[in-house]
Amino acid sequence: MLNSVIVVAEIAGGLVSGSLALLSDAMHNMSDVAALCIALLARRYGQRPPSLRHTYGLKRLEVLAALVNGAVLLVVSTVIAREAFSRLLHPQGVQGGLMFTVALIGLVANLGPVFLLKSHVHGDLNMQSAFLHLVQDTFSSVIVVAVALLSGWRYGPWLDPLASLLVIVVIMHSGGSLLRQTLHILMEGTPAGLDLEALKQDIEQHFPIRDLHHVHVWEVNSGQRMLTAHLVLDDKPLADVEMILDSIRHHLNDKWSIAHATLEPEIGRCQDRGLIAASPLSPGPEIARPIPK
Repeated sequence: MLNSVIVVAEIAGGLVSGSLALLSDAMHNMSDVAALCIALLARRYGQRPPSLRHTYGLKRLEVLAALVNGAVLLVVSTVIAREAFSRLLHPQGVQGGLMFTVALIGLVANLGPVFLLKSHVHGDLNMQSAFLHLVQDTFSSVIVVAVALLSGWRYGPWLDPLASLLVIVVIMHSGGSLLRQTLHILMEGTPAGLDLEALKQDIEQHFPIRDLHHVHVWEVNSGQRMLTAHLVLDDKPLADVEMILDSIRHHLNDKWSIAHATLEPEIGRCQDRGLIAASPLSPGPEIARPIPK
């Protein structure tokens, strides 16, 4: 609601004062209104429990929302940059007083949501994307306020498009980083900061297993890590095997923040003992063997 008020005020103020910085900030805020709505819907649907159709639930919606928000940031930046370069070639004067008043309203209105979301950002790409939108809005409002104060200066007409380009640099940096993170999750990449070799050594040192291989770790959404792996054990009673697997799962959760681990025990029938299987879905020779009765 606060961002919607800012959009209306800045569009009106930008058209009347002739300020590109205000209009670009209004476009940025308009994208934020959409971004916040997407983030809210993703959070609401993402909290639905798993079903037979979506066995992990709908938590990936939050990652998709972050992806859309990051893409919107880059598209809006391109539109603003084009107009800013045009203004640099053909500078236009602005009404500094009106521009300052509207920019100040935008700055105050942006600060409120920033403090509201600050405590909810950690480990949540969806909330992080919404928070980044608001932080950038606050930063751009500060720049617009500064440009309005200097609008009467002889170089004032050039400061307005330069301010827009400065805001765009910040948007491109954070938007690009957000896109990289979300695409990494959607491609089921290994979570950032997780060393598979170190994980393998840790498990082999702390538990009575001979080898850990075919290890795959990914995230359903930001912070929700999943793991599958094969473990080579000595021939033990099933009750002992289950106890070892349960202990490993608790260790993975406590030390490596892996909430769900699917562990396949074996006594050495895998031919590929690499940390990562070259082709985990390809049937090995052992599958062709007759199953004992």
